Amino acid sequence: MPEFNPFAFNFGKEKDVAAQTPKTTYNTDIFSLVRRLNRFIQEMIKSQSSGVSQTMPFDVTRVMSYASSVRSYVAWVVAQPLLDLPETGPQEMPLPDSPTLEAVENESVYDICVLLEIARDELANSQSARLSTNLLKYDHDRLLAIVTKLENFVKQYIAVAEPLDLPESSPMQEVSGPGRQGV
Repeated sequence: MPEFNPFAFNFGKEKDVAAQTPKTTYNTDIFSLVRRLNRFIQEMIKSQSSGVSQTMPFDVTRVMSYASSVRSYVAWVVAQPLLDLPETGPQEMPLPDSPTLEAVENESVYDICVLLEIARDELANSQSARLSTNLLKYDHDRLLAIVTKLENFVKQYIAVAEPLDLPESSPMQEVSGPGRQGV
């Protein structure tokens, strides 16, 4: 039996998100949530924490603000009336391309990105994606459960277990590099 190597997983390969994320939605609110979640994923991939084994306090603050932003936006969405749009709905809208979840040095940043991807893909594949606006109760509850798990991960794992001293296995990946500059 071959020896188990925890670093021999397919970490450096691009993940095929096409199978999980549909290319279109009919729901303007899901379109907006998918855009936001994609941006948060990209922010975490390019964060300063992505290149080290400690999630920096400023990136923790950002992650918590992303979770709060999703909560606030979802609360606004479900507080709005379910719109009757007989002339414009259902209207198919192409979803933006999902960012490629690249290999990053920080395991926690990677896990945060995975939770954000799960939230995005659950929404994009939900029954609510066929409505013109708003969210069905179960999709709303499912999304908020994922956001709660993200917040708990930051509070109950990152705040307790980091930083990690990994002198024999670091660096494992190249530095993600700076974000967009002067676009």
